[in-house]
Amino acid sequence: MGLSPRLGRVPLLALGGIALVSGVLGGLGRAGWDLGVPPTPTAFHGALMIAAFFATLIGLERAVALGRGWAYLAPALAGAGGLALLGGLDARLAAGLATGGAAVMLAAQIAVVRIQAASFTVTMAVGAAMLLLGDVAFLLGRPAVEAVVPWAAFLLLTIAGERLELSRLVRTGPAARAAFQLLAAAVVAACALVAFEAGLALRLFGAALAGLALWLARNDVARRTVRAHGLPRYIAVCLLAGYAWLAAAGVFLLAAAPPGAGLAWDGALHALFVGFVLSMVFGHAPIILPAVVGLRLRHGWWWYAPLTALHATLVVRVGADLAGSFEGRAAGALGNALALALFLVTVLTSIRRRERG
Repeated sequence: MGLSPRLGRVPLLALGGIALVSGVLGGLGRAGWDLGVPPTPTAFHGALMIAAFFATLIGLERAVALGRGWAYLAPALAGAGGLALLGGLDARLAAGLATGGAAVMLAAQIAVVRIQAASFTVTMAVGAAMLLLGDVAFLLGRPAVEAVVPWAAFLLLTIAGERLELSRLVRTGPAARAAFQLLAAAVVAACALVAFEAGLALRLFGAALAGLALWLARNDVARRTVRAHGLPRYIAVCLLAGYAWLAAAGVFLLAAAPPGAGLAWDGALHALFVGFVLSMVFGHAPIILPAVVGLRLRHGWWWYAPLTALHATLVVRVGADLAGSFEGRAAGALGNALALALFLVTVLTSIRRRERG
């Protein structure tokens, strides 16, 4: 009897999980916690979280959706890049593996566009191109901001593309669609400009983040489903809370001085990556996990516990950034990590409850 395709995806998820745990520990080290973690996760916190973990997770999801065997090279190479970093190999080798994975993901997205040419598939393809741009900057040893902005654009455009697909349910008009395209173009322009004029690029990026947050909050079907019950309402709460943090990240980038440095920069990054991106992960996990690995999750009130903890501790962290408190920043960072751990426990508990049922 052959191996189930869904079971065959578990090692790829494991690669992503290793990158996630290492990246979170590295982030705690950066926030000031002495956990005895080797220097690599701390030094490459961003690369582990985005080029390894998120690239593996999203690459796997895209490969499942496309249904082509070669597309699984994207998460495999991204996960291998994370292992290479943690194994103490040359960072350029790790970056090269991640870059190869990003190139495969872009090819997969282009294949999707050829199957179904639509605004949302094109948006996600552009997001994959931004991942490749960020990985190339990492490979070439460019300043961190030149990788971080495209990496952020990758996650933003991927999520926005998925929500754009569902926004058809609320029948967005031509003006709204044109506004979305303009904002997405501003995100790409900021990624192209950051290598030449970082300050202006970050201001443009901040304006685009704030604009997209307003667009998504206005046009997303979550505005309707938040009045529903059960899982649809939970997902809507995750989305709308994430859009609030996305807007906050845009405002922080517009106000940060100097751009790309200090606690204001830390607040902007974590409003984006924790408040927005992880809120999207919390909301979509009950849908993605059954599709990718066949896990059936039972939803209930307990799912709100890690979500509430995530946003409450992020308020502490960002508030500490604005107040210039390194102690508060460390406390908020630890709270974020514990909220993420609680979410993983919630997922596992939900699997067990379904099995008992």
